[in-house]
Amino acid sequence: MSQPSSSSPTPSETPKQPAPARRSPVMTLRFMAAPNDVIMAGSPGVSGGRVLEWIDKAAYACASQWSGCYCVTAYVGHIHFTRPIPSGHIVEVRSSLARTGRSSMHIVTEVMSADPRDGVLTRACDCLVIFVAKDSSTGKTTPVPPFEPETEEQKRLNRAANSRIELRRRIQEETDKQDFDAESSAPRLVHRFLAKPTDVNWGGKVHGGTAMEWIDEAASACTMEWSGHRTVAIYSGGIRFQRPISIGDLIEVDARMMKTGRRSMQMSIHVRSGAPTGGRENLRNAIHATMAFISEDIDGNPLPARQFVPSTEADKALAAHSDRLRELRMEYRPEPLVLPYGGNHTD
Repeated sequence: MSQPSSSSPTPSETPKQPAPARRSPVMTLRFMAAPNDVIMAGSPGVSGGRVLEWIDKAAYACASQWSGCYCVTAYVGHIHFTRPIPSGHIVEVRSSLARTGRSSMHIVTEVMSADPRDGVLTRACDCLVIFVAKDSSTGKTTPVPPFEPETEEQKRLNRAANSRIELRRRIQEETDKQDFDAESSAPRLVHRFLAKPTDVNWGGKVHGGTAMEWIDEAASACTMEWSGHRTVAIYSGGIRFQRPISIGDLIEVDARMMKTGRRSMQMSIHVRSGAPTGGRENLRNAIHATMAFISEDIDGNPLPARQFVPSTEADKALAAHSDRLRELRMEYRPEPLVLPYGGNHTD
């Protein structure tokens, strides 16, 4: 009978497989805000679109870490831009899983920044991001591990995420009733271009953060043309991703004013895409967003908004729609995503 090789482990010596790593429900990205993150001369800080791109990247990292697979952005909403982030600041983007569905992950993300000379982080904005897990071979949705809140903070974030579900549904119902293509005299700006290879994400489609930059740039340009001043985004009620955008697609970003307030300009933005050989008539809706902007003087002080008076029936309907969205948010009053104070930062 042959003897076992001296290099072969006996049963008691068989190496144990390492235990699978515990999935973490949090992700933090840290980096410096660069000069090329400020897209407008004289601006006191980074563009809102670039901040949205950072949010999308951090939330994607959190979602893919939890699910263990490729994920796509489905929704980004309730974004309050409270202050600009200067070039040269240390930026910290914190993403925390708040809720899971069958294939969805609701992630609360906040953006902090600090002057590196003192290191005191303060909040610049926060929002809720929803990602959906996809099977990389079939492209179909795939289940994610369920998330069970354990700490008091996790339970609070879970309640905050749950408090927004019905509100999102009601807002979508109201939005589906609107005709965004009817005759209009509203201030409007349309960008058209091809999606570049540099826009690609890890799944071979256009990165959600890149698309959000497109949205911010078109809406900023429209509001600046209307107001005659530099404008900044102060709020987004929701950015809904309806279908993926492919590299090489013809892109149309259509920014249209819905209503003006005493200072604010309420914007509706559609991103449409399709094969460039099909022409503009064959472009399909890919993303829809609503955002609010204000004008600022050279010192960053808010200015009164130049007033837009709707004249066509479609414009009047969209102005009423903007009012209805505000009423719904007041009616549901969802719980705050982040507390005024907490951690090692100030507000």
